[in-house]
Order: sequence, then C-alpha cells, then structure tokens
Amino acid sequence: MAELLEMKEAIVSYLDRSGGLLQFVDDCKLYNDSAQSEAVYRFCIRVNPTDLIELDARLADCLLHDPFKATALFQSVCFLSIKTLSLIEKIHTENQVNVVLKLTHLPPFPEYFLDLCKFPRGYGPMRPVAMEGLTIAMTRITKYTQGARFLCTDDKCPFSRGFHHIRVHSPGATESVTVRGGFTCALCSAPLKEDVKFRVLGDKQLVEMVPAQALDVLSVHPLCSFRYQSVTLFLRDELCNSMRMGRLYRVVGIPAHVHQWPNITWSVEANTVEPWTPEYPSLVSSNFQALLAASACSTWRFSAILANTFGSAVVPPGLYSTLKLVLLLSLVQTSEDDPDSLNYLDVFALTNDTLIIERLMTYSLGLASRGIRHQVTGELFVSLSRDEHGTGAANVHAGSALLASGGVCLLGDLASYRKDKMEALQSALETRTAALFIPGKKYGEDVDQQLSFPIQCNFWALCDITTGAKRSLNSDSTVLGSAEMGPVPAQIAEAFSLLVQCREAGRDRSLLPLVVHTLRLAVRPGEPLYPACMQFTTQDYQELLAHARGLRVELSPEAEKLIHGYYMASRRVRSDSTQGSSLPVASIRHLISLAEAHSKLSLRRVVLEEDAVVAVLLCENSVTLKHGASALVIPPDALFPCDLHDLDSLRRRDLTLEQLHQQILQFVYAYAPGAASYITEE
Repeated sequence: MAELLEMKEAIVSYLDRSGGLLQFVDDCKLYNDSAQSEAVYRFCIRVNPTDLIELDARLADCLLHDPFKATALFQSVCFLSIKTLSLIEKIHTENQVNVVLKLTHLPPFPEYFLDLCKFPRGYGPMRPVAMEGLTIAMTRITKYTQGARFLCTDDKCPFSRGFHHIRVHSPGATESVTVRGGFTCALCSAPLKEDVKFRVLGDKQLVEMVPAQALDVLSVHPLCSFRYQSVTLFLRDELCNSMRMGRLYRVVGIPAHVHQWPNITWSVEANTVEPWTPEYPSLVSSNFQALLAASACSTWRFSAILANTFGSAVVPPGLYSTLKLVLLLSLVQTSEDDPDSLNYLDVFALTNDTLIIERLMTYSLGLASRGIRHQVTGELFVSLSRDEHGTGAANVHAGSALLASGGVCLLGDLASYRKDKMEALQSALETRTAALFIPGKKYGEDVDQQLSFPIQCNFWALCDITTGAKRSLNSDSTVLGSAEMGPVPAQIAEAFSLLVQCREAGRDRSLLPLVVHTLRLAVRPGEPLYPACMQFTTQDYQELLAHARGLRVELSPEAEKLIHGYYMASRRVRSDSTQGSSLPVASIRHLISLAEAHSKLSLRRVVLEEDAVVAVLLCENSVTLKHGASALVIPPDALFPCDLHDLDSLRRRDLTLEQLHQQILQFVYAYAPGAASYITEE
C-alpha cells in the first residue's frame, strides 16, 4: 500500500513538472462547460518514459511492463484531482474517468522493439512495443464504444442508480467485450442492463502495415525466402486519419490477441504514431570527388560523365546517354521523407528495342530510395474489399503507385495495358490523384462515397514505336512532331513530363556495341566489362544519388530569367504557329524541376544558368516530339553529340552546349523581350 501511495505521489509530481496537470485542468473545463452529463470522461496524458525513469524508476517500470496497472494509478490520481479541485461536478465515481496514456517513445533497447519480419508466437505480455513499417491498406472510419453505463435490474439494489457499473474499452477488447448482455451486479448478482442514453462513442480505423523490407518483393532486388505478414493496427479517436497509404511510420502500440470465436487474431492497439524515414548511406565516394574536382572547369562535364558511364552493367558507355541522364535526374527528384514536396519528373521512352531500355530502367529502379515495378495484372492505384475483422467497412488497398510514394513506379511497356488502365493513368498523370468510388449499400453506409488519393511518385514507361505502326520511325527526321507513338495514344505521351526518343546516329552503330556487350557478359559473367565499372560502382552511384536527393537548392535569378523567358517565347511561337500547339502551363514546373535536378546531380546548391540550359534542351526535345518543330532548332543529339571517351570529346560537347546557350538567349530576346518580368502566377 505504501508503494502504491509513493507511485501516486510521483505521478502528481510528474504531471506538475511536465505541464500535464495544466493540460488536464483545461480538459476538465471543456467537460464542465458542457451541459450534458456523460458516463465516461476521456483524458489523454502524454508521458515521457525517460523523464519518468529519472523521477521514479518503479513507476516507469510499471508503465513499460504493466500498462494497465499504470493506467489505473493515473486514473486514481486524476479522479482525486477532480474531486479535490472541484474540476467536474458531474463525475461521481472513479470508474467514470477514462485515462489514456500516450507514450512519447520507448527506450532504445531490443526488447522494446517488435520486428515485423519475425512474427511473434504465443501469448506474450501485453506491454508497449515499437514497430516500423509501411501502410498498405486502411478502412473507413467507423464507431466503437468508448464507455457505457450499466444499471442493476433489481430496483432495491443501490447499484440500480448512479455510476457504479461502468465499462470502458481496453486494448485488445472487441465491441462485445465492452457492450453485451450477461453482466451481473457485483453487489446482488442480479443481471445488469445498459443505460443506452449514456453510451459514449468514439472513432475507429483499421490499418494494415508490413515491414519496409517487403517492398523488395515488388522492386528489382533478388527474391529471398522470407515471408512477410501484414499486421493490423487499431487507430482510435485522435489517431484516426493519422496514417496515409504508402507512407512509412513508427508506431508504439500494445499487441493483443482478439478472440472472435472460433478464431483468434493478433493485432496491435496503436498508442502513438509518427512518420519514419529510414537512413540511407549519403556520401560521395573518393572517385566521384576526384571526378568533381577534375571537371570543375565546366558546369556540364560532371553530370555528362555520370550519364555516359551510368548503367555500364546493362548497356555500353555512351549508348542512350540522354535517357540515362533523364533517369538520373528523375531519381534525384524523389523524396521519401517528404513526398508532398516531390517535383515530378515522369519519363516516357520511345524505342524500337524495348528489351534493352526496360533493362536499363530496371537497373536504375534499384537505385531509387523506393522503387516499385508494376505488374500489368496488378492494381496500379487503389482497390476495394470488405474488412475481415467484422466491422463490415470498406477496406482500401494501396496499388503500385501509392506504394511507390516518394519514389519511382516502373510501368514497363504501355502497349500491354488495356484502354481503361491507360485512361486511368492519363487522369492520374494530369491531376496527380486517384479516385475511388465506394458504394454505400454494399459496405453498410447510407450514401455512396467518392475518395481521392494523392499520387506522389515518378512514373517511368516505354513503348515500342514499331508495334502496330504503319511505318517505322525515321531516325533522321527533323519534323519530330510527326513521330510515331506506336499503340500509345498521343494524350498519354502528352501527360508525361519528358518524352525521350532512344535513338543513335544510326541503327547499325548502336547494334554492334550491344552485341559485343552481350557476348562479353555471356563469356565473363559478373566481371566488370569496362574501366568505368571498376572506377564507379553501383554502390557509388547509390550513395551519390542519396546525397544529391538531400541537397536543398536555390534558383538563381539568371536561371529563373532564362527558364521563364524560354517558356514565354516558346509558348508565343507555338501559339502563333499553325503546325504546333500551345506549350502546356505545366511545362514551366517541369523546367524548374529539371534545372534543380541537374544542379543537385552536379552537387551544387545554387541552380545556375547552365543548369537551366540543360533543362531547356531536354524540355525542347520532349515538346518537339509531341508538338512539332519550333523556331528554336536543336539537334536531337545536342546533349551528347559524341562519345565522351576523352578530353577532346568533352571540350567539343562544352563548345556545342555553349553555342546552344547563345542560341537559346537569342531565341528568348527575339520572342520574349520582356522576359525579365517573371511569370509567377502561372
């Protein structure tokens, strides 16, 4: 008894020091101002276990290993505080105080962490544990009973009046445990009946979470023998809608076995939820640092060499360099820790060799912080099913696009997609949302519901331009707006940020290096085929991209002027032209995103005018493929006019880009003389 009294005194001292007592008084005022009397008064108290350990180790041990006993102690202290300070006049018994302890964190020891890859067996203690995982499905919000008042059916019993029999929800309890028939009076053993007028309802939401490692199954990493099992989380009241599908979270909760005869399910009552971002190695290798120092004389060389040697395990260096540069820029413009700030760079590649391009995209996908390879037979956005836990609510499952939030979703060859899937993809690319219709009658709702989910990932796709085409694409064509798109509608290509035509100066020229590359892979599997593979490894690229993603860049006035000037000039030229159409308003966002990505890839924190030049070249080639040629004539191989195998090649490329830089400036001054006044509204 003396020990319990000392722990209660420690609770009062902790609430006073942490400010919880003042918050408790404010919560009581809200209940006291309400004219309606309730059976249960719910209070959420935030508890820091570290501070509690310093104050009273016994109380902290009780909180971490017997949370129900700790909750009862806090409940007793809160009731005494209410009566002593006259905070709520309508509370009569201690049972009416429903205390929920919110833990800020748990001690960083293995016994307090639950690895979802190692699913627990047997009946473990019901104590708080921390877990980390990915949200893959969630239900709509439904109601549950927070507390209910029961009265004795014997009118002569004193418990037929008042608030002596109060039942509140406890972690792991089902609705039938809180509210059902068969309860008897503790005083006279007569049956109890519920006073329905005093039932207190709360919000409830079910969420399915899996280990983050489960994404490896949907990515390009080699399969392993692990079996990943989803875990059901119960979110209640203020925690509802605190989680979003496709996001990573760290959850503190209490595991419980839910008995629903004849089945027993294992679930977790969430206590606190906070976003979680895994740590990735973010550094620049010594080889890349030496390359950066050696190429400091030019603002274009470092990124050019990166793109030239990238993917040497799939294609020879110097082949499809423009596409490789675009893929690197798209990888840089991903943000798993903050998907809301993602600057989208969707890539659509036109090719007559889908096998090589898809291999290159698959290889690049493995370098993304989160990469999902979508299967044509799977769901791309969201799907719907009925909840299996007895709530009868609609359970929404995340598709590949939502699972790739903050990363990249590889769609593959769009020729294999049905018409309805293509239309849904086009809508998602244009609006960055996915709609879901929930029929009310089927899922126990009064009215139908239309939900909208944000799409926060970059899409990569490709298409064989010779499939279903009457004629093959002429690689020497100058009017690129008439290029064949294969079986993909032009509206789909228009919705992508960048359209890249994977072609070289001649087909025979690109065929021979691929043949030699394939034969060398077959003869010497697993060995580096080129000196670049030995100097710049895949791990080097992965660490470099992780470092570049974390850079925060600032747009310089010169770059901003060039971007807005090109946008105004190109929009004016294409609006006046009878052959082309107007430049989309979204192009200016794509230009800024490209310039920022090139600055990050070059490991700079300021977006220079040279970065804007690369963005203009990529955007102009893409827009020209979609809408036709303009007054700004840029060769298709402007970015990579030759193989960057020596210093002379790099110098010739710098000279070419400098000439194009001057051509872009002349184009801007000719068609947008007022480019200095920036466009901010659009």
